Amino acid sequence: MPNIKSSAKRVQIGKINNARNKAVKSALKTDLKKFDAAVNGGDKAIAEGAYKVAVKAVDKAVAKGIIHKNNAAHKKSKLTVKLNGMQ
Repeated sequence: MPNIKSSAKRVQIGKINNARNKAVKSALKTDLKKFDAAVNGGDKAIAEGAYKVAVKAVDKAVAKGIIHKNNAAHKKSKLTVKLNGMQ
C-alpha cells in the first residue's frame, strides 16, 4: 500500500479504470461472438445486423483506447470478409 496520498489515489483510479476497460473489452468480445454465431447460423439478414453492432463496438473500443486502431481495422476487415463469404 502506498504511503503517499496521491499514490493511494492513483491506485484507486487505476482499479476503476481497469474495471471499465475490462467491461468494454468483454462487451466487444461478446458482440464479436454473436456475429460469428450469426454467420454460422447462415441467415444473412441476422448476420448483417450483428455485423453493424460488432463494427460499432470495435469503433467504441478504439475511441476509449481499449484497442489500437490498426487492431480495430484488422478486426473489421475479418468481419467484412466473413460477411461477404456467406452464401
